[in-house]
Amino acid sequence: MPASAAAPAGGPSGRPLRPVVWKFGGSSVGDMDRLRRVAQRLVDARRAGADVVAVLSAMSDTTDDLLEMANGLTTQPDARELDALLATGESMSCALAAIAVHELGERAVSLNGRQAGVLTDTAHGNARMRSIDPARIVAALEQGLIVLVTGYQGVTDDGDVTTLGRGGSDASAIAVAAALGLPACDIWTDVPGVFTADPRVVPDARRLDRLSHEAMLQLAEAGAQVMQPRAVELAAAHGVAIHVRSSFTGEPGTWITEVREEHDMFETARITGVAHRRHDPLYQVDGLTPAQVSAALAGHGLPVGSIIGSPGELRFTSPGAEPQSVIAALGDIGAAVAVHDEELGSVSVAGDACGNRSEVTLRILESLESTGIRPVLVTSTPSRVSCHVASGAVDEAARVLHSAFGLHTDAAAPQPVGAGRAN
Repeated sequence: MPASAAAPAGGPSGRPLRPVVWKFGGSSVGDMDRLRRVAQRLVDARRAGADVVAVLSAMSDTTDDLLEMANGLTTQPDARELDALLATGESMSCALAAIAVHELGERAVSLNGRQAGVLTDTAHGNARMRSIDPARIVAALEQGLIVLVTGYQGVTDDGDVTTLGRGGSDASAIAVAAALGLPACDIWTDVPGVFTADPRVVPDARRLDRLSHEAMLQLAEAGAQVMQPRAVELAAAHGVAIHVRSSFTGEPGTWITEVREEHDMFETARITGVAHRRHDPLYQVDGLTPAQVSAALAGHGLPVGSIIGSPGELRFTSPGAEPQSVIAALGDIGAAVAVHDEELGSVSVAGDACGNRSEVTLRILESLESTGIRPVLVTSTPSRVSCHVASGAVDEAARVLHSAFGLHTDAAAPQPVGAGRAN
């Protein structure tokens, strides 16, 4: 997807460029003190000889505050104007960071999506990148500047601002790294890496040193918020390794790479981790086919989860999508959608081939039922088993399953399940 730049001629000294792409999330630039620390990290890297491109999110809560302003005026803001509004959060972060870099004695330039060459489709609110022309980024690096690029946004062929959906700055950073022909991208965040579960919910979750793009994608699609799924897909497609690390400590974190660990035995399921969503409702629509529902959701860039059909009605899930977005997507084709069960969440076990092993599903169901948690919907893919449970039981379900699969033990390698058992 990203168009790779030609090999840059070099910086002011004539040396070849040594670009790095770093992404900093909203918590990392959450206030002025944190933003100054990020600026200092960029300056230190520049003075150590790196040519730095930093992709920034909006400061903490800025996007939510802007959305609240829009919703205070209308229950259904115009999608184009909402994108124009929300994109200002990242522009503010980048401009402030550039000012902070200047104060520290280095030169910097902030570039918005259009200036950075990010071209997208026209799906406002959840646009997909079509290409990146990094010429202006390269030109700035050749001048010795630190380059601050707004995440989460791009422009259409007509020049309209678009946003890339929640977590879209991850995808922005991966795309810029790919366009520059880089083998890796650092994602600086408020956690020290990828864990076997959310450590705020599962206290004995362990940090993983390394995992594959596919394993990270399964966790992200199931609700792990450390990475946006589309960003992981993009990294896998372009061979970009991702280093997830804490912006507060600077220590090495988790590497997400193409390398897969060799199985120590055949035909086993290897569990990577547990992910959850506290809210993952079940919707109902009458008079539509599964294909029509899928097309309506896809047309708005929304995910299609489970679809349960019966004469005259369909029930379905759209994992990670906001209910108002689902309702609007179906409303565009004249369908009325009801939230059939709003008080549902989901918990998932992810790992190589786990969805194909009946003993994995059995252990999940037995472990949940032994603690009085009864799933109302169970779905599986080759690499994931997901259970919809009451929203109030999601956290406990995550802890139960994390323990059931031994993920609290040394998790440098995922735990094999079902070795030697016949089906």
